[in-house]
Amino acid sequence: MSDHGLQFLLVSAVATTVPVRLGFMPESEAIPDPDHPGLRRAGPRSSAPYGSERVEFHTCAATDLTTTGVDDIDLLGAGFDAVDLSELEPLQQACARVRRAGRITDADATEIRSALDGASLRSASGRRLRVLYLADEGFIMRSAGPNGLSVVGPRSVGMNGHGGATSIHIDQDVYGTPLTQVMDGRAPSLFVHDSPDGRTDDAALLLVNLWIPLQQIVQPLVLADGRSIDRRRHQLRFGLPTGTFLDRDDEMSINDIWTMLHDGGQRWYLRSEMDHRSAWMFNTLSTAHGAGTLPGEDVAAMYHGMVEAAEAAVARSDEAAVAELAAGFTPPVAADGTPPALRSAIAAMSSVLNDAWAHPADVCGERAEDWLAVAGEARRSVVRMSLELRLVVSLED
Repeated sequence: MSDHGLQFLLVSAVATTVPVRLGFMPESEAIPDPDHPGLRRAGPRSSAPYGSERVEFHTCAATDLTTTGVDDIDLLGAGFDAVDLSELEPLQQACARVRRAGRITDADATEIRSALDGASLRSASGRRLRVLYLADEGFIMRSAGPNGLSVVGPRSVGMNGHGGATSIHIDQDVYGTPLTQVMDGRAPSLFVHDSPDGRTDDAALLLVNLWIPLQQIVQPLVLADGRSIDRRRHQLRFGLPTGTFLDRDDEMSINDIWTMLHDGGQRWYLRSEMDHRSAWMFNTLSTAHGAGTLPGEDVAAMYHGMVEAAEAAVARSDEAAVAELAAGFTPPVAADGTPPALRSAIAAMSSVLNDAWAHPADVCGERAEDWLAVAGEARRSVVRMSLELRLVVSLED
């Protein structure tokens, strides 16, 4: 077992909570669902989980599972668990390449799929999960800047160019499109799920998302303990158009998912220190999740923008523009509770800026290439990059 594998199972008994800002569907957007009496859906003007309008933000206390052992957090109970990927060497090499490049290629995707196909993965709770099937669609890379800053273009291109989620959601309605069509209505009995319409606990299979963080100083994935959700009250059906990122027939072009209302009784979890040696595995049909904003991300976003502007000035050898940036910038102070890794990243961006402002002639001259390399790496360190896959797994134990 690797050193990371041992550390993966050894955690502190002291609970650590982190205040994270999460987006939810406002109560005002909920309407009766005419097709499902007694349940509700999101109204016609509601924003998708990756949209920016009509999102209601709440600061929620999330338990950090990096430092806290919670005995009953596993895939069957809470609906999620972390799995160890450190011993899948080809996968690790491919993830490292993707992180350096900032994008995924078809060759990288093939290597990652091959490493996972049939793999037996050990989870933080001690369970073993066998990968039985990897879905053809749904393998994508997401990138998100600090404080919700967009770092991708207006449209995704294949697996690349996907932004982070802006609000909490559940990826698939087990009773909806496309599972109804592709599985002839058998999905509710074949897969473990907990839904407003019903639940299945004794199925042998789970449809799961595997979320692999390439780097995650900001915008961590935050997941809800499914046992803390009132499914009939908190979940709203939503029809998500897929034409911009999936190639589907017309009858399956609208993906049936769930958006979420906030409630103070919901329990949230994250891992503040995580890279591609481990991954989140969560129930696609039942687990509410989304990107969270950590304390200090607003300051990181300011520095990200300032470093980017300084890079542009140095690239065109514009000493006056570098001086102008320095004159107009008052260094912000990161809030209490900013995680150590994020503080270090902010300090690194501050350092490259101070170097440029103290030595503008050198930085715009003979040191330009070296300074730009350091500045670019410092700025990219506060961009969350992650890979997502859809799997069918079974419990080995």
